[in-house]
Amino acid sequence: MSKVCVFFGTGFEEIEALTVVDILRRQGIDTKMVSIMGDKTVIGSHEIPVITDELLEDVNFNEVDMLVLPGGLGGTKNLEACEALMKQVDVFVAAGKAVGAICAAPTILGHRGHLKGKKAICYPGMEDQLEGATVTCEPAVQDGNIITGRGMGCSIAFGLALLAHLTDSKASAAMAEKIVYGPKR
Repeated sequence: MSKVCVFFGTGFEEIEALTVVDILRRQGIDTKMVSIMGDKTVIGSHEIPVITDELLEDVNFNEVDMLVLPGGLGGTKNLEACEALMKQVDVFVAAGKAVGAICAAPTILGHRGHLKGKKAICYPGMEDQLEGATVTCEPAVQDGNIITGRGMGCSIAFGLALLAHLTDSKASAAMAEKIVYGPKR
């Protein structure tokens, strides 16, 4: 079974983070909410406190198949400032392991040179920080081991893209149907 870690830094976008956790857990995927703040309670960008499952220092990254970086400008800045997490992002990308990022968070991958020659998307107006990427305008886009999403309104599409990567397109389509997502449901 796959294991996914979704990282929470103060100022994270609540819907982007929790939608991913919800969709993956509905599918039965072992999905951990991980605080980078040294405390399991992390405050989101709209002052919503979330109690995470574990702290960054307790994660055994050898057992993890995918890293997910939610957006929110403050949360993204905190994630990018966390050297221990950035080291793991670099290791995962280099090893061809999956990394997902949505909204402002794909800029982290751009800053670190991980988007060169890849299709990617981020929050509108931040595209210049996707250094080396071919910027698309889809709700979510996958290029190899990197999956990016545009913003809060694209959180379900992003979560379903992550699910498709971890399972297959049939499981993702079945989940979309189950949660009544998409046209004419």
